[in-house]
Amino acid sequence: MLLEYIDAAMRYAKYEILQEDGSFYGEISECNGVYANADNLEDCRKELMEVLEDWILFRIYKNLSLPIIDGLELSVKEVA
Repeated sequence: MLLEYIDAAMRYAKYEILQEDGSFYGEISECNGVYANADNLEDCRKELMEVLEDWILFRIYKNLSLPIIDGLELSVKEVA
């Protein structure tokens, strides 16, 4: 389920080339605060995925909600 969620979120990634230095900037606006910057598109994509993974784990650790993406919902449920 986690990998499906990451794949779904990555489909919403938007990239642009920055005029200042020609580097690539990527973000996933559905996941507030998830963005990356790298010299080439592939490195930007990899970095963005790492940031997304950390963002998900942090939000789960802090018991914060995650957005529902393409019908996928990650939530922590207490088990007795």
